[in-house]
Amino acid sequence: MSTTSDTPTLKNSAYDAVVIGAGLAGMTGARQLARMGRSVLLLEQHSQLGGLAAWFRRPRGHVFDVALHGFPFGMVKSCRKYWSPAVAGAIRQLTDIRFANPDFTLQTTFDRADFTRLLTERFRAPAATVEAFFSHLRAMNYYDRDGRTTGELFEEFFPARPDIHRLLLEPIAYANGSTLDDPAITFGIVFSNFMSRGVFTFTGGTDAFIAALRDELLAAGVEIATSASAEKIHITDGADGLPRAAGVRVKFRRDGSERDIAAGAVLSNAGIKNTVLELAGAGAVPADFAAAAAAVRLNNSSAQVYLGVREGAEIPRVGDLVFTSGCSPFSSRELTAPDTSSRTFSIYYPETRPDAPAPRFAAVASTNQLWADWADLDAAAYKERKRRLAEDALAGLERLAPGVRAAIDWEETATPRTFARYTRHWEGASFGTKFEGLKISLELPERVAGLYHAGSVGIIMSGWLGAINYGVIVAAKVDEYLRRQRG
Repeated sequence: MSTTSDTPTLKNSAYDAVVIGAGLAGMTGARQLARMGRSVLLLEQHSQLGGLAAWFRRPRGHVFDVALHGFPFGMVKSCRKYWSPAVAGAIRQLTDIRFANPDFTLQTTFDRADFTRLLTERFRAPAATVEAFFSHLRAMNYYDRDGRTTGELFEEFFPARPDIHRLLLEPIAYANGSTLDDPAITFGIVFSNFMSRGVFTFTGGTDAFIAALRDELLAAGVEIATSASAEKIHITDGADGLPRAAGVRVKFRRDGSERDIAAGAVLSNAGIKNTVLELAGAGAVPADFAAAAAAVRLNNSSAQVYLGVREGAEIPRVGDLVFTSGCSPFSSRELTAPDTSSRTFSIYYPETRPDAPAPRFAAVASTNQLWADWADLDAAAYKERKRRLAEDALAGLERLAPGVRAAIDWEETATPRTFARYTRHWEGASFGTKFEGLKISLELPERVAGLYHAGSVGIIMSGWLGAINYGVIVAAKVDEYLRRQRG
């Protein structure tokens, strides 16, 4: 069995594969490669694994998941197949999803049957149109190259119905950052995944989930180094004239030392722009590819306000996920405004972490945000904007659960600058890149042999389910490359 360490001690100076970044795609890719018999080193610059599947602890027994971790039922199947039955068995459904906005207030199980009921009975959409809409979404795939935007798709099926557009898009905007102006496929595939069975989460919280994955990694023989930052991917000239990834320079945070590690292949779970333009370096790839990578648009970031309830107090049953807004009519651009009235509350009841010493309640208020609205604030303006964000979140939670403010004994705010600090994502992007990022990610090994990427790109490969599945796909490609290299 392997070990994990945040010291400069590594078992080897060379590995079949070095994986940069322990987000879910990196972790899954590392485990798959180890199960294929490969020697694998997993590097993570942070002190804990998980990437944006993260958590933190605070005084008085508070534990917070970093973001809204709801995912489709496909996560159960992927975890059972690629991790373990025990991991899959801890996933449970969130059955109480609510909306509260000027257009409507409603409760749903967030699956196709209930959305069909809502669209036909509550919103008076023709049953044939609703059925055609769901059938169209289910048939969408990446290779069709459907040129319509999500807004154009909505207008085709539900013209001049911003209330329906809000019902359909608002939850997905919090799941992957998509807007009415993004390609329709970025909405369609993700929405269809949720519609199959609803929204799910992990019993025990993100800390228990990542701990279980870490145990599986170690059992598979993956060597893990935390507080170990990949500073550079070494590129050499390949025998066929194509540049080739040959290893990684690693910097250890504990003592500042650096080591060069040789690798047969490198799988990067860093951002695609970080991978191509920084770690490999723009000069290591053809100029046209470097330019295309530089032109990839990043998706938006987010901000969270973490609200902890003191021991012995509670939040009444107001829903598992509550999408709230004061905006009318619906605007996907308003969702990212610095003073947006739209936020989603993820309510953590005691069953979220059933093994806690005492029953605890918490709420996380999320808003989608743009890096440009936060990046250049001076210290005073930054502090004031965080204060307003927290106050708006508290006021919003108070509207859902009158009197709850008095029960809050911990309040903390994370912004796009926070995400940039802890993840090193360019512009603190919480949702990876826009659609064109997937093409760059897929084509990378054609430009640098042995260099692969798996992560949140193109909006489709996002969230917990997308990340795990992308890690599996890319691990198979890495293994095939290594077999070819050995003849």
